[in-house]
Amino acid sequence: MTMIGVDVGGTFTDVVAIEGGEIRTIKVATEARTEEGVIAGAREAGVENATVFNHASTHGLNAVITRKLPKIAFLTTLGHRDILDAGRTWRPAEALTDAHWRRPYGDAARPLVARYLRRGIRERITADGGILIPLDEDQARAELEVLRRCEVEGVAICLINSYVSAHHEERLRDLVHEVLGPVPCSISSEVSPLAKEFARSSTTVIDVFMRIIYDGYTSRLDAGLRAEGFTGQLNYANCAAQLVSADIAVEHPYEIVFAGPAAGTMASAYFGSLIDTPNLLCADVGGTSCDISLVTDGAPSVDTTFELEHDLIVNALSNEIVSIGAGGGSLVTVSPAGELLVGPGSAGSVPGPACYGRGGTQPTTTDTMLLMGIIDPDGFAGGRMQLDPDLARRAFQDLDSPLSFDQRVNYAFRVGVNNVAEGLFNVAVKHGIDPRDYSLLAFGAAGPMLLPATLGLVHAKEVVVPPHPGLFSALGLVSSDQVYGDSRSAYTILEPGAAESIEKVYAQMEDRLKQRFGDRGGDAKFVRTFDALLMGQSWETPFVTIPDGPITADTVHQMIANFHDVYQQRTGNRFEALPVQGVTYRVEAVFPAAKVEYPKLPARDSGGPESSRELEIRYLTDEPLVALEYQRVDLRAGDELAGPAVVREPLSTTFVPPGHHLTVGTYGELHIRLGGTP
Repeated sequence: MTMIGVDVGGTFTDVVAIEGGEIRTIKVATEARTEEGVIAGAREAGVENATVFNHASTHGLNAVITRKLPKIAFLTTLGHRDILDAGRTWRPAEALTDAHWRRPYGDAARPLVARYLRRGIRERITADGGILIPLDEDQARAELEVLRRCEVEGVAICLINSYVSAHHEERLRDLVHEVLGPVPCSISSEVSPLAKEFARSSTTVIDVFMRIIYDGYTSRLDAGLRAEGFTGQLNYANCAAQLVSADIAVEHPYEIVFAGPAAGTMASAYFGSLIDTPNLLCADVGGTSCDISLVTDGAPSVDTTFELEHDLIVNALSNEIVSIGAGGGSLVTVSPAGELLVGPGSAGSVPGPACYGRGGTQPTTTDTMLLMGIIDPDGFAGGRMQLDPDLARRAFQDLDSPLSFDQRVNYAFRVGVNNVAEGLFNVAVKHGIDPRDYSLLAFGAAGPMLLPATLGLVHAKEVVVPPHPGLFSALGLVSSDQVYGDSRSAYTILEPGAAESIEKVYAQMEDRLKQRFGDRGGDAKFVRTFDALLMGQSWETPFVTIPDGPITADTVHQMIANFHDVYQQRTGNRFEALPVQGVTYRVEAVFPAAKVEYPKLPARDSGGPESSRELEIRYLTDEPLVALEYQRVDLRAGDELAGPAVVREPLSTTFVPPGHHLTVGTYGELHIRLGGTP
């Protein structure tokens, strides 16, 4: 049985193929027509033998960021057409005193839906589901005639309080199809039947965009794979890196808009379970950014929403990921005050670092590592790219800085390492964890080069470099289960008399999921959680667990106790005298899926690992250091190395700084600790 996972990035498409316990990795260029690069990678991976094809992409995310979007309309209750411009009125911390700051998606910047395409409809549903103003169908038709003349390609509908009663939205959708024909149309009562109007509106708008983008893409991808002989199951990964069959994923495609980065967290959680390391600070260091996530007790940190841009909210479960501008392509610059800076700007893939020889003139972290002797100029990217140290040297020499050349390279390395360490430490502080209880999982092409040097700053237990770090996120796509979820908002005071109404909400969601899967529904494990708040609060505490079985008065008492436990764990306070109000009820149907099996690495019969050559590590200290170079393929379980050392593999390089110790683990993972033998 062959499993294939594909992570589509803006520059490269990463493919992993799992067959008979063997892991093969393939990296191909991402084409302008994204499915062409995916199919090319699938062909090379032998897709005709695959039973599953798991896919994650930033295709939709990039369309939003670049505003290369179809023309759609937005219908809402009369008087609320500017809800998409108002957002939540939140500013980022750096813009609190900036009078010129504008939201990136607002009317004054780059709106997702132009104001003339946002139309108000005369109607009003009350907060308890009653009808205050009936839907004015004649006025709605007149507004739709305007949109027909504007030739919109899709329509998003979000009426006030429609999460309580969907009647007006459903009828308005019928009118859309009567006037505009079979255009994609999403209604918020189906896409995201949750309280808080802006988040529900923005989610519905994103859903329409993704419906238009992914409907055609999925058809072309599926047809291309079938033409290559693929006969298995095509799955998409959602924003929590959970797998969803493609035909169901395109019903609510907003859930797959941000899947790629989440896959790395899922791969980390799964691999951590194999090596009995349940607490992980994960750092995916690529060319542009360092994506940081947290795994505690074997479970990723999950949010109920995420942002595509500042304050642009999508109501979807997602692995919590913090991105900072620290990667292999991070630019080394000099501030007006004369200090050396690394990032957040990036050279990208074009022109790329100076050493690429593609026209880049500013030094980057990659140039730094090349000059230090950590990167092999002849073995970069699996030997497919030749790097030019002279161009990297010239870029550093051209910096307008009073620092000596040696200091420029040394500081560039240390500042880059400090940037990553600061990002890791900020995530730890935000979640109230002690880094000494966590291991750093380093992946991405640049992660194993930078993370070991952060140990003395972050004070984590160790750095773990997993197998295939350069394509580790793609391995997350073959490390997850199939999960289908549903959620409903229903403000309910938790007391014994509410058991029947809460059970009804869960039963409706579970019945709907069972009907969707037919005979397969009996194989699913249903997991119930809820979000709640103390009466008078504005924001919920999410993911409170519910005991198995029917909701009874005793169950409600346990729900209240569970809420107080979670609330105390997250805030340090407990207010048992205050009533608890349930807000959102959530259920997931989990279907266990086949997962990647990492082969165990044999131990060495005798002796120790042999180095391939000696290296000179420059600019790290006053005098060059002699380091030994090892090929990762030659290492065996139990091997130990002392820093300074460099471990090479086709798509990544691991740097073991002086004073650090490396031990090879059971699955070939590299454990790096500060100090002597652990």
